[in-house]
Amino acid sequence: MRFMVLVPGSPESEAGEMPGTELLEAMTKYNEELVKAGVMLAGEGLHPTAKGARVRFSGAERTVIDGPFTEAKELVAGFWVWECASRDEAIEWLKRAPFDGGVEIELRQIFEDDDFGEQLTPELREANERLREQAAKR
Repeated sequence: MRFMVLVPGSPESEAGEMPGTELLEAMTKYNEELVKAGVMLAGEGLHPTAKGARVRFSGAERTVIDGPFTEAKELVAGFWVWECASRDEAIEWLKRAPFDGGVEIELRQIFEDDDFGEQLTPELREANERLREQAAKR
């Protein structure tokens, strides 16, 4: 099972403040543990929303909204993609993360092909697998 772990934004991350060396060391150590255990597939921090954009879709219309965005508590500042045997295992890993200060980290399971049932036809499965292989080569 794959999981996405969403790290929320904060006023500090939105201001572009970089974490201190102590937190970077703790996070690096934690990421090393995740990699050694074969859990971590990806993980990155994100630039502040001032450097981002949103695209609103309404019928055929597309509207680009430049950042920054106002609700910092609803923003994502970083993420991991993990592979774990179960939701419980992912939660146990998350409980070991070096966070503090009342921050809440969101854990969401990623859909797998089998989750879509018969709606994902054999042709669509094959096309999606081909796309994943092409993306992995990049």
